[in-house]
Amino acid sequence: MKTLRLNETGIDQAVKRAIERIPAEIRDHLKNIVISVQKRPSKEMREEMGLHRRETLLGMYRGISLKERTALYPPLYPDTIILFQEPLEDMCRTIEELEDQIEITLVHEVAHFLGMSEERLTELGYG
Repeated sequence: MKTLRLNETGIDQAVKRAIERIPAEIRDHLKNIVISVQKRPSKEMREEMGLHRRETLLGMYRGISLKERTALYPPLYPDTIILFQEPLEDMCRTIEELEDQIEITLVHEVAHFLGMSEERLTELGYG
């Protein structure tokens, strides 16, 4: 199987198209979240997530979920979703598959931010 690899412009466009497909209920929350693309997760990120060597990390949320925030302790840094380009590309053969996987990954990471239940994600078609 040929590996899909995009340049920086290509991955940025794929992320933008994937965001446009996300339901408004979730997409509206992306306005205050930084979305970053990195080639792959660092060793420290993998350890932070408790992943074993062969486990794949497609994205991660960094920040304080809405359920954990208080007026007395606002977040010090912007909420960030990091997408990992190479693991995402490795799962896909076409740009369409990549955009689907980016959409799914973003929705799951936003769900962490919102404190959304798995049941609600399933209702939205992402379970």
